[in-house]
Amino acid sequence: MSDLIYKEESFLIIGLCMEVHKALGGGFLEIVYKDALEIELRNVGIPYDREKEFKVEYKGKTLPHKFYADFTIMDKIIIEIKGVNGIPDEFVKQTLNYLAVSKYKLGLIINFGREKLEYKRVVL
Repeated sequence: MSDLIYKEESFLIIGLCMEVHKALGGGFLEIVYKDALEIELRNVGIPYDREKEFKVEYKGKTLPHKFYADFTIMDKIIIEIKGVNGIPDEFVKQTLNYLAVSKYKLGLIINFGREKLEYKRVVL
């Protein structure tokens, strides 16, 4: 388990998400969890960007539509916040695409939508 990429950072982020879920429970819209997580990140002093914009390139051209990561942490981890009933493969594929565009190596899909917090590590 010691070979996990960004192990300590991931555990810290997931712990903060657990704190948010413990306080709010499941069932809110994603934006509520994003707002609460931003407070937690700020309180512990973790450098982050919210809704960070990434350009998408296609055959040497920048496409007019971009993607926005819910959070980027320490300029190396993408966080995608969900409030749904599970983490389907489409969220994993979406996060893999985000990692490819951003050149980051780790994405965390955090799902607040259930009774118990769910998360999935996605590594490129």
